[in-house]
Amino acid sequence: MAKKLMKGCEAIGEAAIRAGCKLFFGYPITPQNEIPEYLSHRLPQVGGTFVQAESEVAASNMIYGAAGTGERVFTSSSSPGISLMQEAVSYLAGAELPVVIVNIMRAGPGLGGILPSQADYFQATKGGGHGDYNTLVLAPWSVQEAADLVADAFDLADYYRNPVYVLGDGLIGQMMEPVLFREDRKPLKDLPPKAWASTGWKGDRPRAVINSLYLDADTLERHNQDLQAKYATMRRDEVRWQGYGLDEDYDVLIVAYGTVARVCLTAVEELREEGVKAAILRPITLYPFPYEALRQAASKARAVLVVELSAGQMVQDVQLAVAGARPIHFHGRTGGNLVSPDEAAAKVREVLDGRSQEVRDA
Repeated sequence: MAKKLMKGCEAIGEAAIRAGCKLFFGYPITPQNEIPEYLSHRLPQVGGTFVQAESEVAASNMIYGAAGTGERVFTSSSSPGISLMQEAVSYLAGAELPVVIVNIMRAGPGLGGILPSQADYFQATKGGGHGDYNTLVLAPWSVQEAADLVADAFDLADYYRNPVYVLGDGLIGQMMEPVLFREDRKPLKDLPPKAWASTGWKGDRPRAVINSLYLDADTLERHNQDLQAKYATMRRDEVRWQGYGLDEDYDVLIVAYGTVARVCLTAVEELREEGVKAAILRPITLYPFPYEALRQAASKARAVLVVELSAGQMVQDVQLAVAGARPIHFHGRTGGNLVSPDEAAAKVREVLDGRSQEVRDA
């Protein structure tokens, strides 16, 4: 098996195909256009179907219909497009339909700009649409991990019968790195038959009904209770994170995800060469968030520093994890500007020197 140099968006598309997805419905928007572009010529080669819908709203309802047949279904977009899909994502969660949604985030709010951002954190992790529901959210930091997590996302979507997000910033979509697609990859879970799917009825089994409408209050409440039990299982079983330098002494714990965590890793390596002790905890699942792992890691530090390409959306989850036991500081960039290793290192020094203002609320 040889590695192949690929752009992130193209690797995501190829990973979806290798995971058994043959149906894509989407609409172009920068900076994820290379995903539908790649799939438009690649899917027909494997007997699949590519549909460019008339809008993101249309695409999000197409994946609802296709997922109801039990097929593996995929869509991708970028921030404003994902916003247009939120009503349908609520329907997908309510009807318990497995789909994979990739969001290559761009700067906002509004139309904003086409440069990288991480400002869709709230949208992805706190629901996004109406009603009580959650989606699994996976956040890669490299092109290889993006491909790996897309494959995992299809297994997780099928296992939980739930939408799964893969959340990357514009850098993930546009940069090129070597990627290895393993031919011997095994399913992440033991996946049961999709007896719930609507595949036609000849009187030989119960009718399959795909629906998110429950007019009886008690019936809808029971359905919500079942959904909450499923989300509790996700929070118990699906937490993923990685630590860097956590087995050594450190004064500052950096919390960062996606490509920003890579920037911070460079900063930590440079700081340690200077004798400044820092470490990183990188959430890979943003939902469920690694609260307990972060709580334990923060207990060894003098302070916690959150770094992200937003105004500080992940800070709220970090505050919940740390629960006031350590001061929390924040460094972020918006508008499509990137955090540099020098910036991150300088912020760590400010924290240690007492020149950084602690975050009191978020």
